[in-house]
Amino acid sequence: MSRRPRDPLLALEADRGDTAGVVRRGLLLVAGVGALVALVGPGAAKPTTAACRPTLSQGGGPFESSGAPAPRRSRIGLGHVLTGRILRAPDCKPVRGAVVEFWQESPNGLYDRRGRAAVVTGLLGTFRFQGPVPPGGTFGPHIHIHVSAAGFDDFVTTYRLARGEKQGRVTIVLASSL
Repeated sequence: MSRRPRDPLLALEADRGDTAGVVRRGLLLVAGVGALVALVGPGAAKPTTAACRPTLSQGGGPFESSGAPAPRRSRIGLGHVLTGRILRAPDCKPVRGAVVEFWQESPNGLYDRRGRAAVVTGLLGTFRFQGPVPPGGTFGPHIHIHVSAAGFDDFVTTYRLARGEKQGRVTIVLASSL
């Protein structure tokens, strides 16, 4: 009593007496499974996270000269929307509850209260700020950003708007202060 292969194509070849075809298809099947195992490899099913490096803080900005906190508001005018995420190093997880402060020149070219705002990041570390396109002065249109969050070093940078830009996006990775 001979055993018949379970694969219908292999069974058909076996019925025709084509044992070389059965062997060839069997070898192809084994090779395919072996390639798949090699491709997946051990532990490849685990989610991978790329290591994040902290964004370098530029320091300074107009924040150090003012003692008054920025008003909590996400909009100071119309013309430009800046969105972004605040993440932590080294695992790129979002930082919830970070205070992101913005300060840009007012239409008169001065840094006053009209050009200030602050928002708090949500569950995914995201923020949104809307304001007029800053006049720019000597350095071109720009927005100063200051981020503070418990357990992390304060972060200060300047976001420079491209000519005619109406929307911008930034991702900031904070370094632990612990």
